Amino acid sequence: MDLNADLGEGFGSWAMGDDSALLDVVTSANVACGFHAGDPSIMRRVTAEAVAREVAIGAHVGYADKAGFGRRFVDIEPTALRDEVVYQIGALDAFARIAGDRVRYVKPHGALYNTIGHHEEQAAAVVGAIVDYDRSLPVLGLPGSAWLRLAAGAGLTVVHEAFADRAYTPEGTLVSRREPGSVLHDADEIASRCAAMATGQSIHDSAGGSLTVSPASICVHGDTPGAVDIARRVRTALEGTGVTLSPFAD
Repeated sequence: MDLNADLGEGFGSWAMGDDSALLDVVTSANVACGFHAGDPSIMRRVTAEAVAREVAIGAHVGYADKAGFGRRFVDIEPTALRDEVVYQIGALDAFARIAGDRVRYVKPHGALYNTIGHHEEQAAAVVGAIVDYDRSLPVLGLPGSAWLRLAAGAGLTVVHEAFADRAYTPEGTLVSRREPGSVLHDADEIASRCAAMATGQSIHDSAGGSLTVSPASICVHGDTPGAVDIARRVRTALEGTGVTLSPFAD
């Protein structure tokens, strides 16, 4: 099982989360590429720290929307979106190579992640960007999403992801952040839930029913209050079930 987190999401003198502490816990780092968050100096620092800890580096690509932290839909032309995704992967890959490694996978961020779950044109644009840049890169996403379907159709390696601290609908999609209870905060509950997901047991969906997910990677959000403690408890809970933690990307 892989444990991933969104990192490098500060900007200039403004910090978001404790990247260094989380890099001691996770096995894969989704590093912001400067569009929804991050900047060149942050990308350099986080990639260097990830390489030093043998944490896999992923390009966390998003809409060009720093003010909205990439959590607002952008009605962008597919060709422009394709080029923006290529640009982001290339920028992060440069810093990863300076640090002695390379970008190992791609994971969209925020509103882009949610949009390409159903928006065929934008999903195809993101897939096209990865095919253009490096078709050997695995892609990380939500099972059942349009973008993973199109990625698999294009011959890309698809990796299913689950979220440690997000509520799920009965259909297996994420509850909108606009809805109450969409983000979980109890560290013990989150850790127990992750252990269940990793071992094939069901969790409760937002309607009180049972939902079974089978992830190859679990995401802990770096911007959630208490993120480091949550991540540590999740890792401890996973290892307590006998799960071996390692990056999914070679």
